[in-house]
Amino acid sequence: MSIRESLEEWESDYLSEFAALSKNSRGRDVDEPQCDIRPVYQRDRDRILHCKSFRRLKQKTQVFLSPEGDHYRTRLTHTLEVAQTGRTIAKALRLNEDLVEAIALGHDLGHTPFGHAGESALNSVCSQGFRHYEQSIRVVEILEKGGEGLNLTKEVRDGILNHPTHGKPSTLEGKIVRLSDKIAYINHDIDDAIRGHILVEEDIPKKYRKILGSSSKDRLNTIIHDIVRNSYAKPDITMSFEVEKAMKELREFMFENVYRNPKAKSEEIKAKSMLIELFGYYMKHTQDMSKEYRDMIEIKNENVERVVCDYIAGMTDQYAMSRFAQYFMPNSWKIY
Repeated sequence: MSIRESLEEWESDYLSEFAALSKNSRGRDVDEPQCDIRPVYQRDRDRILHCKSFRRLKQKTQVFLSPEGDHYRTRLTHTLEVAQTGRTIAKALRLNEDLVEAIALGHDLGHTPFGHAGESALNSVCSQGFRHYEQSIRVVEILEKGGEGLNLTKEVRDGILNHPTHGKPSTLEGKIVRLSDKIAYINHDIDDAIRGHILVEEDIPKKYRKILGSSSKDRLNTIIHDIVRNSYAKPDITMSFEVEKAMKELREFMFENVYRNPKAKSEEIKAKSMLIELFGYYMKHTQDMSKEYRDMIEIKNENVERVVCDYIAGMTDQYAMSRFAQYFMPNSWKIY
């Protein structure tokens, strides 16, 4: 018996009856030999962790487009916090941690530079629309490894595609990531907003602090424990009515006071305009994109708009700014 088979047997013996067992995976689109050490979801986790799109997350905005300081979250640190929260919940519920971690690490691979501002910009100019969770699937199925994709299991891709609020993941592990995403960004965005002098803790309505706690640590503790208590040995991931209502209303509070706050979003109009200009430029000058993207148009006959979105969505904040400066700013205006 291989190490992988031993680990699969351990999952069968130890994990919850509601867990997604590695040996029961619906598989990959392209069959390939099994690893002798790693079960399939662990292997998917590793593929995501080592891909280029994952590394670029460290230089993509989470919420604050021009933070002054090194301690604000990036898209990468958000992703790691989602993974850690998800694993904590999965371990307590005896669900598949490898599957949770793979989904969490891959859920934002398709995010644009400049966070949701970039997503909104591409959605406004692409006739097919642009949604980051669909782009994340495109990254792992098509764009990574020079057009080969990562050939991930169906369960991981399902969790990535269905991580938004309206999603309906087919596994409990996917449901954990969908919740962990919100838990992470609500709490770390409060932390960043306080650091950016947009909020103080006392600005959060007392009714939410009374239920969830008056610090990020307390809120995380309350919400995670509530999910575990209400989901243990059940075929669903649920929360108590009181905590779920408070978390949803706190999220609405964040939209009103942070995500739409002029101070937090003072640079967002500029970022959107920049990506819209880049989209228009590359639509007319596809030869200026990397060869792998040109080949998608010229050899694979991919839709030009979609490929231009692929190219821009893959940029880091800094790279997008440098391309904009190259194409639209006179040399004498550039600051080196």
